[in-house]
Amino acid sequence: MSKKEKIKEALNKDVDFKAVGGKTKGFISEFKDFATKGNLIDMAIGVVVGGAFGKITTSLVNDIIMPLISLATGKIDFTNLFVVLSGDETYTTLAEAQEAGAVTLNYGNLITVIIDFLLIALCIFIVMKKILAPKKKVEEAPAPVTTKECPFCKTEIHIDATRCPHCTSELE
Repeated sequence: MSKKEKIKEALNKDVDFKAVGGKTKGFISEFKDFATKGNLIDMAIGVVVGGAFGKITTSLVNDIIMPLISLATGKIDFTNLFVVLSGDETYTTLAEAQEAGAVTLNYGNLITVIIDFLLIALCIFIVMKKILAPKKKVEEAPAPVTTKECPFCKTEIHIDATRCPHCTSELE
């Protein structure tokens, strides 16, 4: 007894495995067509590049911009801007407060993330503006003239016409 026959017997149903197999092959074929379409691949590449771009922007904010802002504002470390919500103790750093188990409101981290978001939004805006900017049109040669005007009835006729089809005048 073959495996298919054993399965049919176990299910105690009349299952047409050829029909099921055909549908499965059709589904797999449809999925393959869907997965290899250009738009899906473009989107996947965009997600990967976007993730990498996000990391670059985060590094730019954390390692370059925030230290410059900190220097300009009197060496304020934005990562250590927080408010302790539980207890009366004071902590000098966020890490110290978190180590002690204090509940904190980390508004310095929020400021950093907002600047990060604004930079990413600005970069995307600039890129999209460049992509969607109208390209300079290459001046096309004017289309060859294929019609002329009948001097008698003023209708438009083919350039090679010797007689006007509307007023039947002979043309030179």
